Amino acid sequence: MCFICNRFSQGSSANQRPQSLSRRSLLGAVGALPLASALALSGVAHASTPPQPENVLNPDQALERLMAGNARYVSGKSTPVNFAATRQVLSGGQNPYACLVSCADSRIGPEYCFDEGRGDLFVTRVAGNFVNTDILASLEYGTAVLGAPLIMVLGHTSCGAIGAAVQAYTENASFPGHIQALTTALAPAVRQAAQSAKGDALVAAATKDNVRLNVTMLTESNPIISDRVAKGKLKIVGGIYDLKTGRVDLVS
Repeated sequence: MCFICNRFSQGSSANQRPQSLSRRSLLGAVGALPLASALALSGVAHASTPPQPENVLNPDQALERLMAGNARYVSGKSTPVNFAATRQVLSGGQNPYACLVSCADSRIGPEYCFDEGRGDLFVTRVAGNFVNTDILASLEYGTAVLGAPLIMVLGHTSCGAIGAAVQAYTENASFPGHIQALTTALAPAVRQAAQSAKGDALVAAATKDNVRLNVTMLTESNPIISDRVAKGKLKIVGGIYDLKTGRVDLVS
């Protein structure tokens, strides 16, 4: 079991684990299939060319395109999207060029902030933009089956989930329902950030450390994602979206 799955399973109830693990096992098996079989499952095997040939990129090209789109968005020069023009081709399959782990915050729209349309980005979202078993399984599908060469873990400024995790750490605050599970998942980033940041700076530092930790977790995730990284088929990066400017800065 990879580190991500192990961390997630420690915080899951007994009746949740079999469902999540079985889903991941299924997608792991898909990743091991010959390419033709994997493409058949993705719904594009019947196409002589990928639905969107412009999305066939190497990892560096994918990152360059993603960041160029954000630059257009920031400058107010986003490309007008004609949804009707792409509806027919996308009904036959998908080949996104990038996967994202984004926060569920309603103020962030990945397709908008990277100036992309439907079929370009394979987006997973959860409050606090962290990787659990279901997010990992989705990313394995997006990279191994759909062939996306890039994953970005995208945090953002003034993140409410990170703020709650900071409260839980500094004030021993507790939250109702399953919200507490979010703060538990984000606790490692807060603990790491607290070694050098205090007060208002702690939220910003924890936001960056959360991105860094999840990039590392994904890079080391066996068997599918780490293998693709090692073979140069996949790049994993982190970014922070600034709510005030719309700019995404890469996190190293």
